[in-house]
Parts: sequence; C-alpha cells; structure tokens
Amino acid sequence: MAVRIRLKRMGKIHAPFYRVVVVDSRKKRDGRVIEEVGVYDPTREPSVIKIDSDRAQYWLSVGAQPSDQVRNLLVLTGDIAKSHGKADAVSRVKVSEADKAAQAEEAIKQAEAAAEKSKAAASAEKAKAAQAAEEAAAAAAETAESADAGEDA
Repeated sequence: MAVRIRLKRMGKIHAPFYRVVVVDSRKKRDGRVIEEVGVYDPTREPSVIKIDSDRAQYWLSVGAQPSDQVRNLLVLTGDIAKSHGKADAVSRVKVSEADKAAQAEEAIKQAEAAAEKSKAAASAEKAKAAQAAEEAAAAAAETAESADAGEDA
C-alpha cells in the first residue's frame, strides 16, 4: 500500500484549516485516513503548526511519502531532519505571544503544584519524625520505670 502524509481540508469556505493525516495514496483528499498526526491553520497570525513528532517520524521511517506542503511543514518542525538522522534538528515554528503566555502560565502552575507536593512530603516526614521521637521517648520512659521497679524489689 502506498502511504502518503498529506493535508485534509476542514473548516468553512474562505476559512480553511487542515489536518495533517496519513492516508492511502489512492483515497480522496478528504477521504478515510489511517491516522491524524497534526493540525495546520494558515489563517492565524502566525500560522498554527502542531505535529506529533514521534508519529510523523514513525510514518516517515516506514516509507510514507509527504506531500510538498507537508514536507515544508515537516522541515519547519524539524521532523524531516530528525528522520534523516540529524541529532541537532530544531523546530523553527513561530509561536504567537498568546501561546507563549499560555505556556508560561502552564509552567507556573506545574511549578506551584510541584512545590505544593514537596511541602506536603516535607510535612509528612516531619510528622513521622515527631511520632518516632514520641515513641522513643515513651520506650525510654518505660525502660526507666522497669529499671526503677527492679531496684525497689
């Protein structure tokens, strides 16, 4: 089966966006697909290009041929270079300011969650240490009592 990675047109008239799909080359442009590997929206500024790098590299490795436009998108994301064995391939996709702000907020939330978890773990360790100290003190007092009882007898 000849497999291609190409664009599937979605959206309205004069407002297209595309899905990057893996499809049998004999199928229609918007026909049944094997797998969706990404999204391309050229109407936004800058264009939105989101491609699942692992899946795109897999399909390239098993022989799927990208269309011309998809090849250009894969060059931008660095997936073509990675599939050809270059270790230092870098994505050159521009990211809008709104996306950068959203990513920064997400990073802050993740950092706060990690800090909260570490605080909870630290307080749990303190509680365990305090409980162990209490038990040790109680055991020491008990041995002292038994030693005093042995002297009285």
